[in-house]
Amino acid sequence: MNTGKLTKHPVLKTRRLVLRPFEMGDSKDVRRLAGVREIADTTLNIPHPYGEGMAEKWISTHAAGFNENTSHTFAITCRKDGNLLGAVGLTMRSSHSRAELGYWIGKTYWKNGYCTEAALAVIEYGFTVLKLNRIFATFMTRNPASGRVMEKLGMKFEGVARRHMRKWDVFEDMAMYGILKDEWIS
Repeated sequence: MNTGKLTKHPVLKTRRLVLRPFEMGDSKDVRRLAGVREIADTTLNIPHPYGEGMAEKWISTHAAGFNENTSHTFAITCRKDGNLLGAVGLTMRSSHSRAELGYWIGKTYWKNGYCTEAALAVIEYGFTVLKLNRIFATFMTRNPASGRVMEKLGMKFEGVARRHMRKWDVFEDMAMYGILKDEWIS
């Protein structure tokens, strides 16, 4: 089976964006963007407050994740000025030829289609380069905007896991969407 293992983290380009590996120099912007309570509120792995050193610690895990083919994380940057807008990536389950898509966009950049544009590029990368069979994503049902992104990506609704995850001592319902390689190709 082809695991899609690469030797160098790629840079993906879209009409308005460049998706590249995070660099330690991004840590200040990561902390500023991800540190907004509204970002942490609807993501499972972003803490609030976002303390000193957290961005550096997170960025430092990316190379190992890529090298071990367990995660492929991209900085979403503006093609025109290079500003960091957010993050998008795949958490791999290579033995099952699938990955979970995850993303966040800084609040200042919401409602511009950046998340959809970046996620489309990563889905294409997942199917064409990593040779995945399935990509799925979940979101807290109280965050319907994330679900709308998944629909725009061509993902299909697969169900809701009730009180499936805990965020800040509240059990959250999680909706799941997924797309298969043959659906993506057609």
